[in-house]
Amino acid sequence: MSAQTRAVADTAQEDSFDFESFFHAHYERIARVIARLIGDPARAEELAVEALWKLWQNPRAHGDSAGGWLYRTAVRMGLNELRSTVRRARHESLAEPVAAFPSPEEVRAAAEEQRQVRQVLAALDPRQAGLLLLRSSGLSYQEVADAMEINPASVGTLLSRAQEAFRKEYVKNYGTQR
Repeated sequence: MSAQTRAVADTAQEDSFDFESFFHAHYERIARVIARLIGDPARAEELAVEALWKLWQNPRAHGDSAGGWLYRTAVRMGLNELRSTVRRARHESLAEPVAAFPSPEEVRAAAEEQRQVRQVLAALDPRQAGLLLLRSSGLSYQEVADAMEINPASVGTLLSRAQEAFRKEYVKNYGTQR
């Protein structure tokens, strides 16, 4: 068959293909098939319309095989939707949640609290302040003992005394405990 004969046959098929009737006959069923596949009826309706739109744009699919072509296309679109949903969920689970920006009041309150803590630490004995800073930085008792050149067995007692001194100094300067 020559190209010209094929073009005439395609044109004749286009003219004989009643897309509106085909749409009304197949839309609901296509949407249900996709909905069973992806589990989202609203998205299934969108995909059904897309599949029918692809059929409309592809004159070669018009004719006796239009139904098979449409269902095959719809199922493939549903499977693609499932794959993209799984990919999206995997990527979103790997992403860390974005922390909300603090308000100006929160920034000011945090800065004020830091200033107060620094003043209290400055008023403490340097050894006690050093113990508190090293321990709050995540060092183990052994690491604190090595850094401060003290007996590891004494770290707990010295830390407890330093915490109590910090509390007393904070209350003396600012009136309440945090």
